[in-house]
Amino acid sequence: QVQLVESGGGLVQPGGSLRLSCVVSEYVSRIYTLRWYHQAPGKELELVASVDSHDNKNYVDFVKGRFNISKDTPKRTVDLQMKSLEIEDTAVYYCNAYLPWTEDWGQGTQVTVSS
Repeated sequence: QVQLVESGGGLVQPGGSLRLSCVVSEYVSRIYTLRWYHQAPGKELELVASVDSHDNKNYVDFVKGRFNISKDTPKRTVDLQMKSLEIEDTAVYYCNAYLPWTEDWGQGTQVTVSS
């Protein structure tokens, strides 16, 4: 089982930036895919961004050009840099690690975009 701990959430004004970080208990290079999801109030869990073991990155359309996912192998972290935040980005953000024999989640970190 992979343990994941997110941090970096908070309150930010529209147009602002936040950097979320997820500490991973295993070597990030060994994890098939690391993902960030979010769940807005009253909505379903939604994939935001992912990075695989070859460092291929994918983003959902509504964050392209605004968010960047990155891994730091020595630090065992996967970060989500968020810029030009919009009110619609308000959600709990979860880190996810996928391996063929397990899929694990962090506890989530709240991001609130409000003026």
